[in-house]
Amino acid sequence: MTNKDQPVSRLTSLLNRFKFTAPHPGRIQAAPLMRWRSRGAASCLEPIRHSREIRLEDLLCIERQKTALQSNTEQFINDYPANNVLLWGPRGTGKSSLVKAVFSEYREQGLCLVEVTRDNLTDLHDICDELSRFTGKFIIFCDDLSFDVNDPSYKTLKVLLDGSVSDIPDNILIYATSNRRHLLPEFRSENLEARNIDGEIHHGESVEEKLSLSERFGIWLSFHPFNQEQYLQIAFHWLERTGVTIGEPGQVREAALQWALEKGTRSGRSAAQFARDWAGKTLLSEQP
Repeated sequence: MTNKDQPVSRLTSLLNRFKFTAPHPGRIQAAPLMRWRSRGAASCLEPIRHSREIRLEDLLCIERQKTALQSNTEQFINDYPANNVLLWGPRGTGKSSLVKAVFSEYREQGLCLVEVTRDNLTDLHDICDELSRFTGKFIIFCDDLSFDVNDPSYKTLKVLLDGSVSDIPDNILIYATSNRRHLLPEFRSENLEARNIDGEIHHGESVEEKLSLSERFGIWLSFHPFNQEQYLQIAFHWLERTGVTIGEPGQVREAALQWALEKGTRSGRSAAQFARDWAGKTLLSEQP
C-alpha cells in the first residue's frame, strides 16, 4: 500500500465502524418495542431492550381516557376501523403512561410500539413505508409534541394524517401526546383576526392553521389536573405497590401534601415520585 492510499484506507475503515444499517426484516417481530433512530444521513428501526412496564390498573382517576384508548386499540388489532389519537393536557396527568400501558396490555396480541421523536417526524413517510412491509400492528408513538408554525416536522405530520396522496398503511396508527390542545403556541393577538359574519364568529387564518393539525386526529382525549384527594389516592396506590408498611396514614398524607406543595403540582407523576422517595427512606430506616 502506498502512502497515498493510507488516508483513504483509514477513512474507509472509520466509515465502516460507524456504518448504520436497518435490522433484517425478519427480526422486526422479535422487537415489539422500537424507536426510529437517525445518525447522520442513515436511519433505521432500533429495538428498545430495556423499558419499565406500566399496567393499566396502576393508572387511576383517568377511567374515561383508559376506556376510550383501549376500545380504539382493540378495534385496531382486530382489523376494525380505528382512529389516530391525540392525548393532550397538563404535564404528569398520565398521557404517555396510558399509551405505554395500552401497549403492554395488547403486546401479546401482536401490538408493537414505535417511538418517534419530534426531530424525526420528517421521516414519517419512510417509517410508514418500512413498517408496511411487515405483518403486525404498529402504534407510532409521538410523545410531548409541540411545534412552531413553520416547523417542517409539523407540516409532515399534518400531511400524513390527512392530505397526502399516500395514506397511512392499515397496520399503523399514530398516538401523540402534547401539553397543547392544538400542538402549537397560541397568542392573544390571534383573537383579533376573528370576524363576525351573520352573527357567527369565524376564526382568522392563524387560528385555522393551528386547528388544521389537531383536528386531523380522529380522537381527542383530554386530561386534567388531579384534585387533592385524587393525588393522595394515587400516592397511596404506589406506596402499596412498593410493599412497604404504610404505618400512620395521617403522617403519610401530610408528607405527600408537603411533597406536592414543594413540587408545585399534584400530578400523578409527582405522586409516584413521592411514593418512591417515602418507600426508599422507610426501607433504609428498617435496615439493622
